[in-house]
Amino acid sequence: MELKQLVDYTGQILQVERYRDYCPNGLQVEGRQNVEKIVTGVTASLAFLHAAQEAGADAVLVHHGYFWRNENPSVTGIKQQRLKFLLQEDINLLAYHLPLDAHIEFGNNAELGRILGLEVEGWAGEQKLIAYGSLVKPGSLDAFAQEMGAILRRKPQVFGEPRRKVRRVAWCTGGAQGYFEEAIALGVDVFISGEVSEQVYHLAAETGVAYIAAGHHATERYGIQALGRHLAQRFQLEHQFIEIENPI
Repeated sequence: MELKQLVDYTGQILQVERYRDYCPNGLQVEGRQNVEKIVTGVTASLAFLHAAQEAGADAVLVHHGYFWRNENPSVTGIKQQRLKFLLQEDINLLAYHLPLDAHIEFGNNAELGRILGLEVEGWAGEQKLIAYGSLVKPGSLDAFAQEMGAILRRKPQVFGEPRRKVRRVAWCTGGAQGYFEEAIALGVDVFISGEVSEQVYHLAAETGVAYIAAGHHATERYGIQALGRHLAQRFQLEHQFIEIENPI
């Protein structure tokens, strides 16, 4: 398919214009104009780019791309190496940050809820980035956290009473610890995100609402795969997800 068709369609279904983001969403580095194979991944690291090139990618789609707000704009060092590789190999880089987090079908939050057995009841927050709902099978915080660790292949950090009954849940993948107070206001038993900050411990202790830090990478590896599968099916493309392990 033509690159423009892929970029236009993906931007349309993810509604990228709706979001105030920290980076450009869509085509970040332009390569060859014909796309037959897409490779998806969480972050456009150099290791990922090399793996994608070896896999025969015409375009790579990631959640964490380049050109973040307030970063040094100079094309030097690591940035130079990554951009040079993409340009030399004529590979397209497409990146989708908040639009991928929030998408109700292919998003990171939607996919995390699905694999953890959470029924989405609604979306909250200024840009509707917080999902909330109920556990299909309520149980203790400890049991829920253990099951989550097994599914995500990463032991989560848990703050809360282990025997607490967990029924109502809010979640936002990645580095969303700053949304904890908004989640508490929703009346949930636990809030799940990827990372944790110092103040989270005190908020959990003083409100009685548990907090689970399940890993930034671990919680954000599923949306990009769902998007890749959808694009491959719709446009008869070859698709491959490449995992670059990250313990964070």
